[in-house]
Amino acid sequence: MSLLTVGDVLRLPVIAAGLPRVLAGEERLAGPVRWVHVTELLDPASFLEGGELVLTTLMPQPNDPTRLRGYVDQLADVGAAGLVVELGRRYQQVPSDLVVACRARELPLIVLSRGIRFIEVTQTVHALILDAQGELLRKSQQVHEVFTSLTLRNAAPEELVRTAADLLGHPVVLENLLHHAVISCTAGGSPGQALEAWARRSRATPTPDQAANSGPEDWLVTPVEHNGQRCGRLMALPDASGRATGPEHTMILRRAATALTLARLTGHTRWDRSAHTSALLDLVRWNYSSHTEARIRIEALGMPTVSHRLIAVVIGHRHGAADEAALDDPLAEQLRSAGIRALVGRISPDRTGVLLALARASAWQPAVDRVGRFTKEILGEEAVVGVGPGVSELDQVARSFREAEDVADAIGPATPHRPYHVPSDIGLPELLHALRDDVRLQKYVEQQLGRLIRHDERHAGDLLTTLRHYLGAAGNKSIAAKQLCVSRQAFYHRLHTIEHILGYSLESGLRRTQLHVAVLALASLTTADDVQPETPDDVQPDLGIDVRDAPST
Repeated sequence: MSLLTVGDVLRLPVIAAGLPRVLAGEERLAGPVRWVHVTELLDPASFLEGGELVLTTLMPQPNDPTRLRGYVDQLADVGAAGLVVELGRRYQQVPSDLVVACRARELPLIVLSRGIRFIEVTQTVHALILDAQGELLRKSQQVHEVFTSLTLRNAAPEELVRTAADLLGHPVVLENLLHHAVISCTAGGSPGQALEAWARRSRATPTPDQAANSGPEDWLVTPVEHNGQRCGRLMALPDASGRATGPEHTMILRRAATALTLARLTGHTRWDRSAHTSALLDLVRWNYSSHTEARIRIEALGMPTVSHRLIAVVIGHRHGAADEAALDDPLAEQLRSAGIRALVGRISPDRTGVLLALARASAWQPAVDRVGRFTKEILGEEAVVGVGPGVSELDQVARSFREAEDVADAIGPATPHRPYHVPSDIGLPELLHALRDDVRLQKYVEQQLGRLIRHDERHAGDLLTTLRHYLGAAGNKSIAAKQLCVSRQAFYHRLHTIEHILGYSLESGLRRTQLHVAVLALASLTTADDVQPETPDDVQPDLGIDVRDAPST
C-alpha cells in the first residue's frame, strides 16, 4: 500500500465537504503526504520536517506581497506537501500574490470555499497514514522473508531480479558500470519499451547514494555494491501505464539490491558472462518474438548491430568442459581491451560461443585470429576454433553459429593446426571426422577394410599401412614403396596379398576411391596418435576474405 498523496487527501469526504479548488501546483498533487499540520504561524517552517500538508485560514497573515512570498518560500524550501486555505474567516478570496508565489514555487495551493473542521481532517488523514505505514511495515517483513529465503538457497541474480519485478509490478533492470543491461525483467511489459536506446537513457540518469527517483524518466534507482565498492545499480522503470513508484517500491528495490550484494559475496559474480550466455543462447535458439526485440536486447548489452557485420565463432574444448572462468572471462577481457565488441558465453558444457560485431569496412580475420591465438594460449593447441559466415541481421546469427559448430565438429587430428578454421577448410577428411559417430560410416569401414584389419591382427602384419601409403600416393607404387622403405618387389607382393584378401583388383579407380574413403574414415575413428596427417603442418590458410566464409554485408 502506498502512502497518501495530496490528490488522495482532496478526495476524502472530510475535505470534499469544503469544495476544494486547486489554484497552483497541479503537477505536484501526486506528492506524498507524510502528515497534516494545522498552523496560523507566520514562520511555520521551523515546525515542519517536509511532506506535511499545511491547513490554515491565513488569519494573521499580512497583506504585504513580500511577506506572502516569504511565507510560501519557507513552505517550499522545507518540502511541504501543499497549502490548504479555508476562506471566509479573513479572506473571501485568496490573495493573488499568494497564488502567484505558489505557482512560482510549484507548491500545491488548495482553497476551501466552505468551512470544515480541521480536527476531523487531521484525525482522518493521520489514521489513514498510520494504517498505510503499518501496512508498509507488514509488507516490508514479507519482502524481507522472500529475499532471505532466496538468499539462503543461493538463488541466481536472474531469479532475484525477476522476483523484484514481480513484487514491484514494474520493469526492473540490473546494469553494470558500463551501462550494459546485464539482467532485465519487464514484468509482463514489452522488452522494447524498457530497453530501447538503453545506454543513452541510462547515462542520463544519475545514481543517488541510496534508493531514490532519478533522471528525466523518473526511474527508481539504487546502487549495488560489492566489498564496499559499487559494481552496478538496480532500477525500476515506470510501467506501461506510467504509474509512479512509491515508498513500497523503494523498500522492495532496496531489499533486492541487498540480496544481489549477498549473491556476489557467495559466488554469483559473473553477471556479464551470464548475460552474454543468455543472449547468445536466445539468438542460437531464436527465442525472440521479433527482430526489433532481439536488436534492443543485444544493444542493451553494449553490442552494436546496425551497419555491422556479425561473425559467429565456436570454440570447442577437445577434452570435455573447461572451467568457464579459465577461458571465457579472460577472452572477453582480451577482446574488450582490444576495442572489439563481442558477446562471450558458454553455449554448451564443452563449447564457448563468441559473437563479434565488426564494422563492415573492417577485415574480420584479425579479430578472429586474436580469438584463435588467445584460445590456444589458454587451452592448448588441441582447442578448435570454428568460424561461421558473416551475417548482417540478428535472425541470421543462428545459421552462422550452426555453420561454425559444423566446422568445429569437422576439425580432426589430421587437420593442419591453425588459429581458426572456416567452412572452406572442411575437406573429405574433415567431413568424415564430423560423421565419425554415424553407425553407417562405421559399417562402411568394416565392410571395406574388416578382412584386411583381421588379417593384420592375426599375422601381426602391416598391410593396412601399405594400403594407406598406396592410396595416399594416388596409386603410384614407386612413391609408396619409397615412403615405406621397402623394395618395389616386396611392395608388389604386399599389394598382391591385399588384392587376394579383399577379393578384387586395385587397378580400378573406383575401387581405390572407395578404399581411400574407408581408410580416411578409419583414421577419424581412431585416436589422434594413430593418425598421420596427409597435409604438411606448415601449410597456412589463405587469409583473404572468402565470400563463402564471411560475406560482406
